[in-house]
Amino acid sequence: MLDLFSLEGKVAAVIGGSGVLGGEMALGLAGAGSDVAILGTRPDAVKSRAAEVGALGRRGLPVTLDATKKADLQRALDEILAAFGRIDILVNAPGVNSATPFLDISEDEWQRIMDVDLKSVFLACQVFGAWMTRPGRGGSIINVSSVSSGPPLSRVFTYSVAKSGVNQITQFLAREWATQGVRVNAILPGFFPAEQNRKILTPERVAKIMGHTPMNRFGEARELVGATIFLASDKASSFVTGTILHVDGGYMAMTI
Repeated sequence: MLDLFSLEGKVAAVIGGSGVLGGEMALGLAGAGSDVAILGTRPDAVKSRAAEVGALGRRGLPVTLDATKKADLQRALDEILAAFGRIDILVNAPGVNSATPFLDISEDEWQRIMDVDLKSVFLACQVFGAWMTRPGRGGSIINVSSVSSGPPLSRVFTYSVAKSGVNQITQFLAREWATQGVRVNAILPGFFPAEQNRKILTPERVAKIMGHTPMNRFGEARELVGATIFLASDKASSFVTGTILHVDGGYMAMTI
């Protein structure tokens, strides 16, 4: 049974791997046996997370990049291939958010959020997918969506639009690459307090969230690990592609 979820011999790249959620997902992949490249914008944070991977007995590779730039992503892939010789798992977990009221959203803010939350996923899937879809390779791409992807949440307009786009990318590529050995799925987290959303979690908003979450609590970053390992394993989820896997405490099942 343990072999079903083993990632021994695999290599993963986690974009946003120095953040709260992406970082926990990266450590979970390492704990299951995968070597892990940590991709992010902050050099010190990237190096620190890669060191944590090393402490688990796996090889960690820190790669500093701007994931909204295709050239940076291509360089990152080249560094990973030079270090490990392969790439099996890509996790797209970048994230930036804003609670700016709709009529006050500037074009610059709109573009920044769309670039980080959607464009980066599009570009990473292009760059890493071009390698994975070649004959005899394959792989698993795991995108991080959000409960705001539909129906959209109040106060996070641009983020909601971007995450709905992530769902579309996920299912489009799942269909396109299903016969090429590449599975493409998404994890849809509920409310996991992280850097990009803590500032909008007022007491009133928290009360509303809890009232709509059957488990009546926030998620903890470690609770994304099981879903990540499941989708990363080509044994455990060999017939799973195009899935938007909810890890939300029942949020999306709640009505009135």
